[in-house]
Parts: sequence; structure tokens; C-alpha cells
Amino acid sequence: MKDFNRMDIRAVMVVNAERIPGATKILKLTVDIGGGSLRTMITGGAEFYNLDHFKGKKFIALVNLEPKRISGIESQGMLLAADLNGKPIWLIVDGDAPTGTKVR
Repeated sequence: MKDFNRMDIRAVMVVNAERIPGATKILKLTVDIGGGSLRTMITGGAEFYNLDHFKGKKFIALVNLEPKRISGIESQGMLLAADLNGKPIWLIVDGDAPTGTKVR
């Protein structure tokens, strides 16, 4: 439980999704993690989902990871997903949880 409590998992809103030139399996997302604080996150699944699947929707994300450069872009968090034979099934918010709400 101590390790779980160190993770900052929140309901986040994807405000923009973009293709990355030369990349076929990842996307660049701009994500509101609460209070209007925006982060860039690189996510997989570009071969399964179009950009509209992400824009304007709420997902569950881990927001206190060390930034990591992926395809030359700094990723500042990670959307969470179940893995179904290599296809991400994104964890979404079903309900009225405000952006930034912490998962406990």
C-alpha cells in the first residue's frame, strides 16, 4: 500500500492529440492534469485509435513519473490501460469526476 500511495494517479482530460512525424505506433497528447496544468504525454496505440478517440475525453493517468524522452519529445506522464493482446484498452472516467481528481 505504501508504494501505491506514492503514485499520483488522476482523472485527466486530453485537450489535444497529434501524430508524430515518422512514428506509426505512438501519439503526442496534451493533457490537463487539473487546475489547468498541462502536460505532454506520449502514448501508444496509434495503430488502433484515431486522434478523435482521445480529444476532449477523460482518462486515468500516472502524473508523477520522471520525464522521459520518446521520439525526441519529453513525455511527462502516462495514460493507464489494460493490455488486450498488444492493444491498449484505455482506462477512462465514467462519470462526473473533475479533471485532476486523485485515484485512491
